[in-house]
Parts: sequence; structure tokens; C-alpha cells
Amino acid sequence: MAKKRVYNYEAMFLLSQAVAADLNSATEHIKEIISRGHGEIIAMRKWDERRLAYEIQGQKRGYYVLVYFKAPGVDIAHVERDCNLSEKVLRTMILRCDHMTEEEMAGLDARKELEVEAKLRAERPVVAAPVAAAEPAPAAEEPPQE
Repeated sequence: MAKKRVYNYEAMFLLSQAVAADLNSATEHIKEIISRGHGEIIAMRKWDERRLAYEIQGQKRGYYVLVYFKAPGVDIAHVERDCNLSEKVLRTMILRCDHMTEEEMAGLDARKELEVEAKLRAERPVVAAPVAAAEPAPAAEEPPQE
């Protein structure tokens, strides 16, 4: 049986602000998706957190995670499918990364910084949205009595 060819890939994951609030869970979810596709993560880092050009599933802001990994070429379709089915991932873009060596990719690894940010986000107090006081419905006007 022929050996599967393994390629290097660059993937950008877009997460909603709500998912990024629990960053540790979000990064574990991304690792799980890649491992199910028989991939091995080389580097993972936060790319940016910014306003989206247009709303995606009602979200106006997004959290981007950049991941470099290697995986068999035939299994990338499974990774893309898992990303499309995931409720935590809004969008994904996966490209072959032939322009960088594995050493260059490994040099971009910032998983420690992601762990620190996840810890800080977990410690941040949750601010609940103000709940509008229920206003009583206006009383129906009674017809004038004659």
C-alpha cells in the first residue's frame, strides 16, 4: 500500500467573541479537529481580534487563530468538513504552506501566549448585559361612560 504524502498547511480559524471568551476550550477544539484529520500541529498563535467586514451568524467581531500543521493530503477534506460542522468555528481557510520551512513555522509558535491569554480571560469577571426593567404594559383606556 502506498504511503500517504504529508504536507505542511497554514490554517486560519475565525471564532466568535463568545467562543473566544473560553479560549482554552476553543484552542482544544481546534487541536481536536486537526488531530482527527491525522494532523500534527507545528505552531499555533493568536492572529488578531477585530471587527468583521460583515456580520457572520450575527457576529460583528471575531477572534482569529493561525495554525501551522502537517497532515496527509487526503485527510484535509476531513479537517475542512469538521470545521464546517463545528458550531464553535465561524469560518476556516486552509492552504498548503510550501513557502515556509518547518523551522520557520515552529519559530512562530505562540501557544504559551495563548495559554496565558486563556488564563487571563478565565479570570476576567463576567459582565452581564443590563437587563431592561420590565415596564408594565400601558393600561387600556376605558371607553367614556355616558
